[in-house]
Amino acid sequence: MQSTSTPSQRPRTPSPQTPAALWALTALSVAVILIAVIRVFWFTPQEMIMGAVQKVFYFHLSSAWVGALAFLVAAVSGVAYLSSRKAHWDAVELASIEIGTTFSLITVLSGMSWARPIWNTWWTWDPRLTTTAIMLLIYLVYLLLRRSVDDPGLRARFSAVYAVLGFLSVPVTFLSIRMLRTIHPVLFGAGDSDGGSMGLTAPMLLTLYLSLFAFTMLYCAILWHRVRLERMIRTLEDRIDFITE
Repeated sequence: MQSTSTPSQRPRTPSPQTPAALWALTALSVAVILIAVIRVFWFTPQEMIMGAVQKVFYFHLSSAWVGALAFLVAAVSGVAYLSSRKAHWDAVELASIEIGTTFSLITVLSGMSWARPIWNTWWTWDPRLTTTAIMLLIYLVYLLLRRSVDDPGLRARFSAVYAVLGFLSVPVTFLSIRMLRTIHPVLFGAGDSDGGSMGLTAPMLLTLYLSLFAFTMLYCAILWHRVRLERMIRTLEDRIDFITE
């Protein structure tokens, strides 16, 4: 054990105090989420055919958007890590994939809750559902494989490459509804031949945009919190390794 090391030689511990800007972002994101929920259930008209169950789609689509955004951020962070070898980008990549996987799972579960009363089934091997499931599995495998590599540098490089290549599943999932025959409703720029478009009135569109904005803010707040936590975990691990050497 090393007992003669100076404080300057030891790994620096990030301040546990949460920045005021992060507190503000967190509070604002929660407030906007609550406003969006209130608008969805009390101030947005019901869709004529589907009725109240259609309101699930505001959260369903917003979760899907956050999942795709998170995987994009992870891919960009992977490229940044490979070009700079800075541990910060590896932390952002890991945090963003954890968040994206969580919201993608919410997307699947909320879609199933919509499908049961509308399609009379919880699941069907529709191209959109199938590609979404594959995308989710790809990132679940990322989380599992990352734990199987002990060397930090090798783990970070492997994860960065995986994050970049794994992102290819995201545009495939998005385009599947437009390129393949599907029964999944298309919200924008689709005709009846593509499964039909879900006509949205102006109040519905306003609610949709508010939900997307709210979920995006929530993603940013969670990402910031998770990256700070990851940095603290890694600093603590470095300090333990330093003491036990």
